[in-house]
Amino acid sequence: MLTRELILEYLEEVFDPEVPVLTIQDLGIVRDVIIHSDQDVEIVITPTYSGCPAMNTIATNIKFELIGRGIHHVRVTEVLSPAWTTDWMTEQGKQKLKEYGIAPPQYTTKNNPNGEDAVVPCPRCNSTHTQLMSQFGSTSCKALYKCIDCLEPFDYFKCH
Repeated sequence: MLTRELILEYLEEVFDPEVPVLTIQDLGIVRDVIIHSDQDVEIVITPTYSGCPAMNTIATNIKFELIGRGIHHVRVTEVLSPAWTTDWMTEQGKQKLKEYGIAPPQYTTKNNPNGEDAVVPCPRCNSTHTQLMSQFGSTSCKALYKCIDCLEPFDYFKCH
């Protein structure tokens, strides 16, 4: 018998194609799991950015994962409201980002309501002596920084 918890466990095997160390659960994009019957499941997801090019791949990967687990009818529904926020990321996901070499979000919308600039530590050497190089990194959800101490460039997963 299918349960929401079982489906969520299966979704731990679906990774973000742009940051392959993160699952869709780590990102917090899974908004709901609706079980219509043992063979009919709907997964509700919210993109990290409106128009995120990875969403089609993520939806396909969700379908493949669940069909591979014997669920024959899988729907993936994308919702835009409420808009995704980095507050929905798991702490485990943020740690995975850092270990992968991407600086995780430094604030949440709750503890930074005025949108002050974050001090972004280098994910390699942990120095806070870093500099923003570009608001746009390798994907639209990241900015490009440089560490002044170790001289390494790195992506920063932007807060929003």
